[in-house]
Amino acid sequence: MKLVLEKRPERSRTMQVASPLLAVALTMLLGSILFAVRGIDPLHAIYVYFISPLTTLWSVEELIVKVTPLVLIGAGLAICFRANLWNIGAEGQLIAGALAGASIPILAPQWDSALAIPAMLLLGMFGGMVWAGVPALLRNRFGANEILTSLMLVYVAQYLLDWLVRGPWRDPQGFNFPKSIGFNDWHLLATFGDGRVHLGAVFALIAAAALAVFMARTLMGFEIRVRGEAPRASTFGGFSVPGTTWFCFGISGALAGLAGICEVAGPVGQLQPTISPGYGFTAIIVAFLGRLNPLGALFGGLVLAICYLGGEAAQVELSISEKTAQVFQGMLLFFILTCDTLVRCRVRVEWAARRTSPAEGRLPLGIGSASSRTADAGEATS
Repeated sequence: MKLVLEKRPERSRTMQVASPLLAVALTMLLGSILFAVRGIDPLHAIYVYFISPLTTLWSVEELIVKVTPLVLIGAGLAICFRANLWNIGAEGQLIAGALAGASIPILAPQWDSALAIPAMLLLGMFGGMVWAGVPALLRNRFGANEILTSLMLVYVAQYLLDWLVRGPWRDPQGFNFPKSIGFNDWHLLATFGDGRVHLGAVFALIAAAALAVFMARTLMGFEIRVRGEAPRASTFGGFSVPGTTWFCFGISGALAGLAGICEVAGPVGQLQPTISPGYGFTAIIVAFLGRLNPLGALFGGLVLAICYLGGEAAQVELSISEKTAQVFQGMLLFFILTCDTLVRCRVRVEWAARRTSPAEGRLPLGIGSASSRTADAGEATS
């Protein structure tokens, strides 16, 4: 017996919309079973994990802070993935953007004017774009696999950040701790009220809406969709494959870099060895949960931000480890991919045909056939 995935002639629009919701429901169901196995009340655990992050003003503000980088990166990755370009290195592009933007308050702290923060944001976007341009260049020029090259560059960026905050950019007044000087005044993003919600949240909304319009209303957006759904048709249509690669990697890298500088000029307030809990990797789930739609990244970012905050609350209240909390993200990605696959394909069972023995295979034509056996039987009867 063999299970075969067979492409459906027509996809159900209802299931396409319901697929992410079904994935979330299955994640909660399996998570309840895991909590029950560990002797934890599953209903209370699910409440702590998924509901408690929405119950207080402080938790809602923290939720928005975590949603911001996830939406920025997820919207950019959705563009890449729609074109069948697999940018897995958004975490490195986030770090590159943070380093580029942070160079102003670290190397030129005396420049403290209203133009400083726009320059930091532009430098952050440029840094992420340059870092994403490396796998695009290697793919276009040498046909290198962008999954491997973009992923390996994450480690290069992480080691570069670690070297800078422990060496040339370390705060001389920081008691030898690996961190840069703290950012102040015009080197920090404006916040709303007395909370931690910063201007990056507005950038995330604008980016998601602008990319959604771009994909739906522009020729380049049409090229990206055709490139992802029918690569040969895009070639016959005269669309530039290298140009699409440069554009998609540039947009996703710029938004990841913007997320990076928004983190260090917002909640973090300085460079340190770790400026992201893995937003660049988590945003891959955000993009798929949002159906590879920039506006859908808002929904995906919200769900994953709840997972972050719920995981932290579960560690405190339920005494579970950080790794156990991260299992939910893995389960969510698994169910998203499974549901999406079943929307596009149906499972068909194939039964293997009976194999003939080597002796049968060497028999001359006609011997052992139905007609010869009938003739032999008639001779034996007579």
